[in-house]
Amino acid sequence: MASTDNTIIDTNFNFPGQKNVYKGKVREVYNINDEQLVMIATDRLSAFDVVMPKGIPYKGQILNQIATKMMAATEDLVPNWLTATPDPNVAVGHLCEPFKVEMVIRGYMSGHAAREYKAGKRLLCGVPMPEGMKENDAFPEPIITPATKAEMGDHDEDISREDILKRGIVSEEDYLVLEDYTRKLFKRGTEIAAERGLILVDTKYEFGKTKDGKIVLIDEIHTPDSSRYFYAEGYQERQDKGEAQKQLSKEFVRQWLISNNFQGLEGQTVPEMSDEYITSVSERYIELYENITGETFVKADVSNIQERIETNVLEYLK
Repeated sequence: MASTDNTIIDTNFNFPGQKNVYKGKVREVYNINDEQLVMIATDRLSAFDVVMPKGIPYKGQILNQIATKMMAATEDLVPNWLTATPDPNVAVGHLCEPFKVEMVIRGYMSGHAAREYKAGKRLLCGVPMPEGMKENDAFPEPIITPATKAEMGDHDEDISREDILKRGIVSEEDYLVLEDYTRKLFKRGTEIAAERGLILVDTKYEFGKTKDGKIVLIDEIHTPDSSRYFYAEGYQERQDKGEAQKQLSKEFVRQWLISNNFQGLEGQTVPEMSDEYITSVSERYIELYENITGETFVKADVSNIQERIETNVLEYLK
């Protein structure tokens, strides 16, 4: 059984040239000399914008390796921030100024979109959703439904293209590039997923600007934390019968939490996660990795993750 002792929940490194550290829900980002970023994917698990008390073995490695493979598979279409991966949990790349919006794109009416639709809404982020749709039906064309980037502990909020431009969050010139890149990435992601017998349902991309003003893809891409996948086989039969779709995403964690009366609301406490449950989540993440990449997952040495990461990063920074 995977032990949570061999997980990385928090880091406290002091690298040469380190200016500051930003700690997100899952990733910790070290600024080196205002030139490059060392991004460490921890084993933290977040759901409903709440970080769970225990780490999931190998989760950070899985997210980091899917993201770096997907960046390599899309860099001919869209430039990205990445320059190296000196450790299974670490990505290094250019320091960028992030845009304060997440570009969410949806090929299917699932998750948040389906919840809004059920509540009677037919506009999502200013984009119309057709009448007569069932949950998990495909949209006629993928729709872009941006969200504002929330501070730690806050919830991201839906926002329309019009509001983004009106409030000056992104200039029109830049926003057109973000939309173009989002559509190109989603098309490529859909093709990659189809080769693996999967459907890329929805995903989000984050972008930033390099020091010389180039717009690049940053953060993660096409991972089970940032995307929702369905199994293609049997998709249509399940839709026709009104059955739930087989998903590859962390939705299974959300469903478990909901069944244990937790949705991140005030006064609710995170249910106890047994070692058995944590092992099962770790196994699901490995299954996700193998399905999404089409490759066997190779577990990194986790006897001393902190030391391994520090050694590999220091060696790279030399």
